[in-house]
Amino acid sequence: MILEMKVPSPGESITEVEIATWLVEDGDYVEKDQPIAEVDSDKATLELPAEESGIITLKAAEGDAVAVGSVVCLIDMSAAKPEGDAPKKEEAPKEEKKEVVAETPKVETYATGTASPAAKKVLAEKGIEASAIKGTGKDGRITKEDAVNAVPSMGTQPANGSRNTERKKMSMLRRKVAERLVTVKNETAMLTTFNEVNMQPIFDLRKQYKDAFAAKHNVGLGFMSFFTLAVVRALKMYPEVNSMIDGDFQVINDFHDISIAVSGPKGLMVPVIRNAENLSFRGVESEVKRLALRARDGQITIDEMTGGTFTITNGGVFGSMLSTPIINPPQSGILGMHNIVNRPMAVNGQVVIQPIMYVALSYDHRIIDGRESVGFLVAVKEALENPVEILMNNNPEKALEI
Repeated sequence: MILEMKVPSPGESITEVEIATWLVEDGDYVEKDQPIAEVDSDKATLELPAEESGIITLKAAEGDAVAVGSVVCLIDMSAAKPEGDAPKKEEAPKEEKKEVVAETPKVETYATGTASPAAKKVLAEKGIEASAIKGTGKDGRITKEDAVNAVPSMGTQPANGSRNTERKKMSMLRRKVAERLVTVKNETAMLTTFNEVNMQPIFDLRKQYKDAFAAKHNVGLGFMSFFTLAVVRALKMYPEVNSMIDGDFQVINDFHDISIAVSGPKGLMVPVIRNAENLSFRGVESEVKRLALRARDGQITIDEMTGGTFTITNGGVFGSMLSTPIINPPQSGILGMHNIVNRPMAVNGQVVIQPIMYVALSYDHRIIDGRESVGFLVAVKEALENPVEILMNNNPEKALEI
């Protein structure tokens, strides 16, 4: 019996996926539930498991875009499982017939280095002289394909060294990210406001409690829990920042689903911490660790990346000093964290060296005014610089559950 395996729906609004990688070869025997392919949607990379055991016949190639519900492979369930791991039979090598061909001396003609009319047009558009191209056509004539493949030289070409280029198709996920980023720039009135945070109080808390926290909860006490709880507090103070536009309406949420931007093997992914307002320091750190591991291992699901109301992104892990993060639609705000650098700062009338982080809030000015955006970022700064009082109710041991 032949089973037709069809592309399952990865989630709502997704109509097609792309075959990123086949994990098996045509004619292989596969076991039920064995991963046979990785498929890219516009939101995530997912594994496709075999629905039954049998001999597989592939019906789509890597890089093909296939519609949800279409057949991607056949599985012959009546085929017996091969015994052992006997290698496939290889054909005996055929004796190569060597033909002796008299080498014809290369003779340059009037066509050598001459571009065809179509090639001339392409070269003119690229600003490349025909003399800089080596033709592959008859008698050295420059073909249209030669012109299309030609790369403009940046100055004088070096005598030695590689000058190769690679052309590869972007994954569906990367193409969708690119499309969404351009859409945000074109369809929102995005502005960014900045501030700086003295991280010394958080440094002191982590130094004092991180070992006990890790021993008790089996997770590190990082910066993300402080920032997440500071953001939740600020969103409660300025609910417009926790809203989004839906046609002619502004939708304000009374829950706080915080999206955390993380770098995965297939690119940027943004899993969501649900109802962060109900989580403690331990709860946030545990959830961040869980989602980051799933993103790193390619196990994150679409449901885990949809529905956020506000995003936090940390460019500081890559060394970024300052940036203007781009809003994650349909959200209206995103907070950018950056690297921490020791800088001179005035404290009680004295210049002292303190660990400083620049923070940035990008927001949609269509529904968030300057008062709300600046007030929100100041509220985040206040909570981070006074964590014991504002985030821990003057009881760090209780807040950290140690």
